[in-house]
Amino acid sequence: MRVKICCISSTAEAHLAIRAGASALGLVSEMPSGPGVIKERHIADIAGAVPPPLGRFLLTSQTNANDIIAQQQRCGVNTLQLCDRVTVDALHTLRRSLPGISLVQVIHVVDDTSVAEAVGIAPEVDALLLDSGNQSLAVKELGGTGRVHDWSLSAQIVERSPVPVFLAGGLNADNVGEAIRAVNPFGVDICTGVRTDGKLNEYKLKRFMAAVRATSEKMS
Repeated sequence: MRVKICCISSTAEAHLAIRAGASALGLVSEMPSGPGVIKERHIADIAGAVPPPLGRFLLTSQTNANDIIAQQQRCGVNTLQLCDRVTVDALHTLRRSLPGISLVQVIHVVDDTSVAEAVGIAPEVDALLLDSGNQSLAVKELGGTGRVHDWSLSAQIVERSPVPVFLAGGLNADNVGEAIRAVNPFGVDICTGVRTDGKLNEYKLKRFMAAVRATSEKMS
């Protein structure tokens, strides 16, 4: 079970997450709302300090391919987490322009239409990430809400997706075991559930990682 620790704000937090066993780190660029936003120069510094095998995810709210390409080149990450809807044409442009850079499309799970959206876009990307935002609000929620969504819908997406699926949205040490059993994702993603006053909390992080490992061992 892969674990992505999101909203990393410093190299110290990055190294703490790595020591705990994270396989990917989330670095949040400008967003219309939500926690964890840091400046691109800090994202570049953190990404440069992380060992290459780990996923360095740039969370972007941009939808224009050229803007996303420029962001990736400024930040030096190996994975783009597309937090808003991106057209298939834009995804094709990203593929051509950024060979070797992984594309992860976020699906904000709201209702049955989210399942169709996920299944439709999955063949165009390397992975999906299921979150609990709301793109229909006047100020879009593109992640970091701390809310749990309907895991039965997420399970349908996992079952039908041809690519790996990460589960996010309101996870913590107390519910991640149930979430993994219900959804059977490729990996889990957490931000607020391992933080205190916005800072990565080592105790919460260790509890979360232990819960993930225990559940994974029981299911293997």
